[in-house]
Amino acid sequence: MEEKKRIKKPLGVARLLEGKCIFCGARCQSACPKDCVEMTEQGEPIIDITCCIGCKKCVKICPSQAIEMYFTPEQQRLLDEIARHGAPAAEEEAGQEEVINSASDSGYRGVWVFVEQINGEPAAVSWELLGVGRHLSWQLKVDLCAVVIGEKVQHLCSESFAYGADKVYIVDEPVFRFYRTQPYFVALCNLVNKYKPEILLIGATGVGRDLAGALATCLNTGLTADCTGLGVDEKRRLLMQTRPAFGGNIMATIVTEKNWPQMATVRPHTMHIHEKDPSRSGEIIRERQYIAEDDIATKIIEIIERTQEGSVDIAGADFIVSGGRGMQSADNFRILQELADELGGVVACSRCVVDAGWMPAERQVGQTGKTVRPKIYIAAGISGAIQHLVGMQNSDIIIAINRDKHAPIFEVAHYGLVGDLFKIIPSLTRQLKALRANGKT
Repeated sequence: MEEKKRIKKPLGVARLLEGKCIFCGARCQSACPKDCVEMTEQGEPIIDITCCIGCKKCVKICPSQAIEMYFTPEQQRLLDEIARHGAPAAEEEAGQEEVINSASDSGYRGVWVFVEQINGEPAAVSWELLGVGRHLSWQLKVDLCAVVIGEKVQHLCSESFAYGADKVYIVDEPVFRFYRTQPYFVALCNLVNKYKPEILLIGATGVGRDLAGALATCLNTGLTADCTGLGVDEKRRLLMQTRPAFGGNIMATIVTEKNWPQMATVRPHTMHIHEKDPSRSGEIIRERQYIAEDDIATKIIEIIERTQEGSVDIAGADFIVSGGRGMQSADNFRILQELADELGGVVACSRCVVDAGWMPAERQVGQTGKTVRPKIYIAAGISGAIQHLVGMQNSDIIIAINRDKHAPIFEVAHYGLVGDLFKIIPSLTRQLKALRANGKT
């Protein structure tokens, strides 16, 4: 009996859904193995279906589900022929190379988050990381684990559970009272070698950057620093780590394919803190680390807390009024301060303002400044270079004011006002004052 001819079943090709792209930083382009995704100047993908192999990598990596698979007319005819004649269908090869040495093959499983603390007070970025870690662990079907190191830090275990952790590894000993590179990275290195997590996330703070670099060297693995976005390739179990590159001119997505754990430091205020659930609980695993004080080269003699007089923490503000080159001079920032005062917020700026000497560096938002996530971010006279956008694009509401209707800032703004900021800002301030006087705010 003659065997029926096998027809290759088409996998379809990718296409962009209109209006759904959030300009996440070219993750789809980075994931495509055939270079069939190009980006426009605005950061929106253009997909060349003539070379698309239907691997679905761009579909899986897209955080806004803006890409879908569909069948071309030719592919649809093949499907119809398979259905009509009952021909055996052989799945097309998608051209994907399997990762032989996967994390699971090497015994590495789980997502870990290092909980940074000073005198028992946790850094907020730790809870942000547990939020994104929760999502990654769901995708990989593994436990989300927190790592707590310090002295008298037992209370951080219940806090970690409340923010999403399934397990907590705790090292609670006097030698870890103050952060020092040597004992912390040795302790964390020992834990990683013993329990083998496949992903380890650390906040990109002063402590986190110091610890992560030493730890990655000790573990002989890769480290992507200052990430602003995280995703996962579920099939290959690879962490997709997005960060600014080439001076902030592009957003690059980086993977560590052959070393574990996959490590990343993440900028504070770039991830969403999930709602706290005090009713959650989990497993606590206590570990002893036999590190003698005499073996540590660095000694803490005295802790001096010093806050610069007049300094402003823009990273923690709920309302930010930010000015750019369009403000024209330092004196003009007075109108932004008046609006910020009415909102109960602070004034920030772009890099060119700091370079011009109009505002201090502590007020700068962007790649080389601070990352913020306020409830409202008002951008006045800011064009919207990607270096600035990476520092504020996760704000709850973005209001842009600019003369140029083609300014890139309008691509990420929720509300845009095209016009003279020197008329619009004072008008907004007057209206807020009137509302407050009538008891409506």
